[in-house]
Amino acid sequence: MKKWDEIQALNSVLDRRQFLNSAVAAGALAIGSASGVLPSLAQEAAPKKGGHFKIGVGAGSTTDTLDPAMYKDSFMMPFGHSLHGYLVEVDATGNLVGELAESWESSKDAKTWTFKLRKGVEFHNGKTLQADDVIASINHHRGQDSTSQAKSVVGPIEDIRSDGAGTFVIVLKDGNADFPFLMEHYSLAIMPAKEGKVDTSGVGAGGFVLEAIDFGVKATSKRFANYWKPNAAWFDSFEVLAIHDVTARTNALTTGQIHAMDRCDLKTVHLLERNKGLEIVSIGGTQHYTLPMLVDVAPFDNVDVRLALKYAINRQQLLDTVLHGYGQLGNDHPIGSANRFFAKDLPQREFDPDKAKFHLKKAGLSDLKVSLSTSDAVFAGAVDTAVLYQQDAAKAGITIDVVREPGDGYWENIWMKKPWSMCYWGGRATADWMFSEVYASNANYNDTHWKNPRFNELLAAARSELDEAKRVQMYAEMQALCRDDGGAVIPLFANYVNALSKKVGHNKMASNWDWDGFRCAERWWFAEA
Repeated sequence: MKKWDEIQALNSVLDRRQFLNSAVAAGALAIGSASGVLPSLAQEAAPKKGGHFKIGVGAGSTTDTLDPAMYKDSFMMPFGHSLHGYLVEVDATGNLVGELAESWESSKDAKTWTFKLRKGVEFHNGKTLQADDVIASINHHRGQDSTSQAKSVVGPIEDIRSDGAGTFVIVLKDGNADFPFLMEHYSLAIMPAKEGKVDTSGVGAGGFVLEAIDFGVKATSKRFANYWKPNAAWFDSFEVLAIHDVTARTNALTTGQIHAMDRCDLKTVHLLERNKGLEIVSIGGTQHYTLPMLVDVAPFDNVDVRLALKYAINRQQLLDTVLHGYGQLGNDHPIGSANRFFAKDLPQREFDPDKAKFHLKKAGLSDLKVSLSTSDAVFAGAVDTAVLYQQDAAKAGITIDVVREPGDGYWENIWMKKPWSMCYWGGRATADWMFSEVYASNANYNDTHWKNPRFNELLAAARSELDEAKRVQMYAEMQALCRDDGGAVIPLFANYVNALSKKVGHNKMASNWDWDGFRCAERWWFAEA
């Protein structure tokens, strides 16, 4: 057994630990505007407590819930992180560090992981954190009937047991050298246990206590007096407002109704840059935009139809006009260029109407008519993306009917329900995590219903393979399979582009999720009144 700090020191020697060398493979950090102008990363003044911090997000639904298993948007994710603690967290440099778990170690085959919990951590209800809380919290996502966002993440767990009040042991079905990263999933919040179940009412071990919530509208929390972290949770209180319209969000920020907003309108972000009271923060990482097709529904059950649609989208045009350069081209697979397993030799797919026509002909079609469901609630510019795609696909004889769906309930009623829709993914810290959660045949969020035997064979083999060179080859082949056989058009990797009042202080931001790893409430502070 090797302790985690020892493993970190030895990761340049031990191949199966080399995933730590590229912790930034969770997402390269780039803060500033697309033009390269860098804003100040941190305030000179030391953090101080006080104030009511308000953010505006372009998400939120009446179907949201306090149960972390069902977090689906950026309304609940940053708010949930204000309430709950997690076993681990990714810091601003991309390194995995302990949060509620103080340390961990693995067996030589990376199948058995032993975690030691931090002492003295208290839940909002006064209960002291123990192993039974962790076990119940993880089991909350397991089981055949689970509908949790993290079901596929915990699926490889064969057994979980306590070894005293402060230690628990996880036994995996197969070795996974990347396993600790999975415990950072936004759904895997640690909640207090009660008779083998967990309290999903919002009681957690985070820096803030639930005050009130109106799902899809507003949520508020206040600082937890007994929070175990001495240098975090600076604000007196935290508020998340769902403001779907980007113009309304921008107005709320510029008039001081909120202190920060996400999903800036990239067409007008240059105007915000002129406001001396605001800071534009652009962080490139693993976020990507997808257009998943249900491959078990005609005509998407024909691989040549899928390829025709992939050749009929002008990625460079979308990067230039929708993202205004704040991102990178996608290549119809979900692994970003910063990931150490990124297949850099895989040719970039380009807009090619003739190749699209070629694949239509192979499918026995002279033209194609399909419907694409979208909403700007998916991501800023989603409707514009669909309309531009519609115009370019017409050059290949493809007619796309752009269906503008209501934002409220989109994730429950449209995504994974309609044959072709639009989606976005924040990405995941490891290639295995991303593939396992969305592209494996049994993944709970396999939003294309894609089941490729070779891909699934490679996925299982790469996860437990300890030879790094072999893993590189395996993940390269898996990316090629997604690109050439998979059911998702993936045109873009998009930066997180947010705007903050300069009254808000912060240090270097994490890129693993939006909103500083969803931890803006505990990591940021008011630099001035």
